[in-house]
Amino acid sequence: MKEMEKVKIKNRKGQNIAVLLEETQDSKGLAFVMHGLGGFKEQLHIATFAQAFKDKGFTVVRFDTTDTYGESDGNYEDATTTNYYEDLEDVIEWAKSQPWYRKPFCLAGHSLGGISTALYAEKHPEKIKALAPISTVVSGKLSSKTFSKEELENWKKTGWREQKSESIPGLIKRLKWAHMEDRMKYDLLPEAGKLTMPVLLIVGEEDEYLYESQALLEAIPGNKKELHVIEGAPHTFREPEHIKEVKDIFLKWIDQLDNKS
Repeated sequence: MKEMEKVKIKNRKGQNIAVLLEETQDSKGLAFVMHGLGGFKEQLHIATFAQAFKDKGFTVVRFDTTDTYGESDGNYEDATTTNYYEDLEDVIEWAKSQPWYRKPFCLAGHSLGGISTALYAEKHPEKIKALAPISTVVSGKLSSKTFSKEELENWKKTGWREQKSESIPGLIKRLKWAHMEDRMKYDLLPEAGKLTMPVLLIVGEEDEYLYESQALLEAIPGNKKELHVIEGAPHTFREPEHIKEVKDIFLKWIDQLDNKS
């Protein structure tokens, strides 16, 4: 195992994207791991997904999208599903020129990173060995139901949504209404029939997006799919027992990939 390597690459807009590469000698495969809205590559749950792949001999790429709270360019207030998805495309495009690149590869993402990785898998199923959209957003329409009518109306009227960050104490996150307008363009369900690779869904029992994962599970064909509901867990996994359970599920799933592919 080589040491972690941090590199800066440019996306299609000329912005810097901070990438964390963990290359494994004689790698068994390649995995890209993506954070959710306002997240960053070092978050505990993101690092846990990555560590599971590393433990199984994969080379792993994590990155901060633009317009989040990591080391890449941009501002959180401008974050959209589109910019997250395009950054994923750009990181994969960069990876193609690297000596450790190989396909098919694995994709894992949390929340907005989940829908981004699944959208990529729907567009390029032949490139994907396996997909793990965790606590995933499935569509703008479905995820809008996680907000009350009053919350949505106030967000639209003022142009802003404000909430306290749970990952960065003291931070108030402000997000433009344009985020929701952009999110409404996306829906995994119509093209879910293309997700014929092994798919791992994990979601917290207390997660407001639980029903989205259930809807996606039903829409995915075949028997290479599985859904795990973590008892008592919220949208983002932070408690040690939840983190351990998530990692154990990942490790078992990765072990079975060659049998399922």
